[in-house]
Amino acid sequence: MAYEGILLGMGNPLLDISAVVDEEFLKKYDIKLNNAILAEEKHLPMYEEMAAKSNVEYIAGGATQNSIKVAQWMLQIPGATGYMGCIGKDKFGEEMKKNSKAAGVNVHYLEDESTPTGTCAVCVVGGERSLIANLSAANCYKSEHLKKPENWALVEKAKYFYIAGFFLTVSPDSIQLVAEHAAAKNKVFTMNLSAPFICEFFKDAQVKALPYVDFVFGNETEARTFSKVHGWETDDVAEIALKISQWPKASGTYKRITVITQGADPVVVAEDGKVKQFPVITLPKEKLVDTNGAGDAFVGGFLSQLVQEKPIEDCVKAGCYASNVIIQRSGCTYPEKPEFK
Repeated sequence: MAYEGILLGMGNPLLDISAVVDEEFLKKYDIKLNNAILAEEKHLPMYEEMAAKSNVEYIAGGATQNSIKVAQWMLQIPGATGYMGCIGKDKFGEEMKKNSKAAGVNVHYLEDESTPTGTCAVCVVGGERSLIANLSAANCYKSEHLKKPENWALVEKAKYFYIAGFFLTVSPDSIQLVAEHAAAKNKVFTMNLSAPFICEFFKDAQVKALPYVDFVFGNETEARTFSKVHGWETDDVAEIALKISQWPKASGTYKRITVITQGADPVVVAEDGKVKQFPVITLPKEKLVDTNGAGDAFVGGFLSQLVQEKPIEDCVKAGCYASNVIIQRSGCTYPEKPEFK
């Protein structure tokens, strides 16, 4: 099987500005742990404040880009994955290009002349993280870029697609183009619930994309928010996963599978009217560095096996392996080679 360009991601490329902060910092900027939000006016000074910290790290990030890079790392086949999103023509943008190319991902960025590359503040307290994204250039992605022949060629070539829910705030028309292509050509289209605010405030865009989604990823908080928004009156993650998997589909080629992670608790997989739970790899607390990128890494590991047509059980195992590696390091980074069997 030819793996070149088999998996394509689209999303918001962001440079993570990661630093260990304290409770006082969280209070000052009104930040909740384990959350992901878009920056408001009140958050803007925090980027400077974090950049001045001695423990600050700059790591190429953005949810979809993280997942694609992890899938690429797990596959160890150069150019197996591709990625599109918008960056600025600046130092951070150059960093991003260098980083992604080194990771072996075939990136086709739209470069915006007038807007800086997007950043994401990663505030770490006790190994838990909170994300505040200042999208900047990432917010400027246009479907015109996707339609260019050299970029659409990546869509034609790919057999699997992954787009985080975060991209719904930027270019829902790009998502629709790829989703419809996948349905028409019997390809696999996957998305992530991504954050409570997506389920709440971008509900209509999410609902429009959902019929096309063959695999829905998310965590327990996002699943419960989705349930609340849709008036399901249940907090039971297994039940919610099942209901999401039974949401109507645009194409009957694949049955939808819902995969919900729950931190250290088992992964919930709903398919075909049944729910299975898979334990994660336990990690002693002292080995936890930070949870930034854990969910992204899970998806990347999962997709690395899915594109090889491995059974779901293997996909989940690979997801758990990848996230276990990532939480023992700062940000969504990994050693040179995976040791997944």
